[in-house]
Amino acid sequence: MQKSILITGGAGFIGSHVIRRFVNNYPGYTIVNADNLTYAGNLENLKDIETAPNYIFRKTDITDKESVMALFNDFSFDGVIHLAAESHVDRSITSPDEFIYTNIIGTVNLLNAFRSSAPGVTGKKLFYHISTDEVYGSLGRSGLFTEETPYDPKSPYSASKASSDHMVRAFGNTFGFHWIISNCSNNYGPNQFPEKLIPLTINNIKTNRQIPVYGRGENVRDWLYVEDHAAAIDLIFHNGVPGETYNIGGDNEWKNIDLVTLLCRIMDEKLGRDKGTSEKLITFVTDRAGHDLRYAIDCRKLKRDLGWKPSVNFREGLTRTVEWYLANNEWLERIVSGEYTQYYQQQYTRKS
Repeated sequence: MQKSILITGGAGFIGSHVIRRFVNNYPGYTIVNADNLTYAGNLENLKDIETAPNYIFRKTDITDKESVMALFNDFSFDGVIHLAAESHVDRSITSPDEFIYTNIIGTVNLLNAFRSSAPGVTGKKLFYHISTDEVYGSLGRSGLFTEETPYDPKSPYSASKASSDHMVRAFGNTFGFHWIISNCSNNYGPNQFPEKLIPLTINNIKTNRQIPVYGRGENVRDWLYVEDHAAAIDLIFHNGVPGETYNIGGDNEWKNIDLVTLLCRIMDEKLGRDKGTSEKLITFVTDRAGHDLRYAIDCRKLKRDLGWKPSVNFREGLTRTVEWYLANNEWLERIVSGEYTQYYQQQYTRKS
């Protein structure tokens, strides 16, 4: 079936895996990647498909209403998969305004363009918004987030994503078009910008730098391999029920300190170092302001209704991830230069 699909944020970590999957799996689709190429957007993530006949890149700032409208005027999109977002909690604490503009205003600009691009037929098209489990707030030692969990965001990042979720539902209900939202747990895998815990730890071990761990490392996260997430997005986009929300999780909870310790062991194996060498780099730093204790996703609805399940176990996924970063040193070196170095020094120089 011939379709034209807009994927926003396609040069980023999750977006690049989604773009690659759609370009390769659906040669009859035209896949338009709209990305502003900010610090976490990198077209090198898509070098393997950049010349594909069904792939188009358009540099677009979603906070610029006119640029967004121009994009919709140039293409007749059958669907939107909206991934573009500021996503790092630490950055939202130091620069909350950027998260308001991109995650809220940017989403509203897309919604306005979507509903006005084809008056009277938008109800036949789909606006699929990718969100986060962080909108639900923080769990105690037990329990899981379900699709019915009330929103209780605790950071500027999660509050901006919660607002964008509400906007998608409100626009869809008010203007009568099809929408779906999915809320995912922490992603990991190749191509992730090294401000996030797993690639940051890999890079610091490789370069013999201290590994910063917030507080005492007791915070718990549910980890999802990025290609499993991309597969879920594919399934939800094609088979999900409009007006529904789907949680996507890895069934894979880890304390931060246990995760970092496991990464140290894998890295020692891959680098031929003595066991325990990398663990000596672990350094506890002042905890993040308002740090949520625990996130955990109940994704039974997605499994039951659409037949999805995680396919990669955590040890295998971590090993794949480590091997990718070690094999792509030039990519990593370019990423960690310049602005990222300044940010890193600002964020992680405070020992607890």
